[in-house]
Amino acid sequence: MFRKMMNKANAPVTENAKAPAPPNPAETAPATASEAVLPVSPTTLAPEQLEELKARAAQADEFWDRLLRTTADFDNFKKRAARDRQDAARYANESLIQKLLPVLDNFEMAQAAAQSAPAEGVQSLQAGIVMIQQQFKTVLSDAGVEEVDATGKAFDPNLHEAVSQQETADTPEGHVVQQLRKGYKLRDRLLRPATVVVAKKPAAPAA
Repeated sequence: MFRKMMNKANAPVTENAKAPAPPNPAETAPATASEAVLPVSPTTLAPEQLEELKARAAQADEFWDRLLRTTADFDNFKKRAARDRQDAARYANESLIQKLLPVLDNFEMAQAAAQSAPAEGVQSLQAGIVMIQQQFKTVLSDAGVEEVDATGKAFDPNLHEAVSQQETADTPEGHVVQQLRKGYKLRDRLLRPATVVVAKKPAAPAA
C-alpha cells in the first residue's frame, strides 16, 4: 500500500495536471469601445467648443493689440511731458520779460531825447528816469516782488544783513541807522536781504 502511494507521488506530471495558463489580454479587454479610455483630440470636440476656442483666440489677439497701442501711447506721453518740462523751465520768465520790454523801450526813448536837446537834456532825462522807475516797480509788484525797507526799523537777521555798527544817540540801539541797499522778497521768500548799518549806544566819556 505504501509503495503504491510512493509510486503515485513520483509519477510524472501529465498534461491534464499542468498549471492553468495566464489570462489572454484579448479576453480581458472591454467588450465595447465606450469602455476604453482614449485621449481627447481636437476632432472629438463639438463644433460649439471649436467656435468658443476661436472666439477666445480672437479676443486674446485684440487684447494684445490694445496693450501694444497703450504702451506706445504711454511712451509718447512721457516724451511729451519731458519736452513740456524742459520748455517750462526754459521759458519760465517769458511773461515777466514781456512786461519788462516796454521799460527798456522807455529807457531808449529817454536816452534819445536827452541827446537831441542838450539844453533840456538833463531835465528831460531826469523826468524820464523817474517815470521808468515807477513803471519798473509796477512790473515787479505785479510779479509778486516786494521791497524790504529797513530804514529806522529794528534789526531783523531774517531780513537784514548788518555790515557795520555806528555809535549814535539819535537812533535806538539795535535799530537800522542807515540802509546801504534795499532788500527784496518774492511773496514770502526772501530774494535779497537789506544791507544795513546798525546803531549802537555811544561809549561813555572817559572820566
